[in-house]
Amino acid sequence: MARRCELTGKEPQFGHNVSHSNRKTNRRFDPNLQKITFYSEALRRSVPLRVCTRALRTVQKHGGIDPFLVKMDGAKLAPEGQRLQRLVKKALTGKPQPAKAS
Repeated sequence: MARRCELTGKEPQFGHNVSHSNRKTNRRFDPNLQKITFYSEALRRSVPLRVCTRALRTVQKHGGIDPFLVKMDGAKLAPEGQRLQRLVKKALTGKPQPAKAS
């Protein structure tokens, strides 16, 4: 299983541990991935994903998975995120929008 965020595509980064004697050894900086189940109102089902905590905060800021996917640029999403974005946009365009009260 890849250590990759399914929404943003964030992957491990590489760097060095630097000792007191300035010796450098290789290390990995893994993303903080969490298994989260989002509920999509457009799809009317739960969507389980492995996302990094930064993406989780952004989804919560936008008010859920559906508004996040609608507002996000598709080029910035991972393949799984792009697939979900297409499904959500297709489901939302099929629904009639509720009339706004003036």
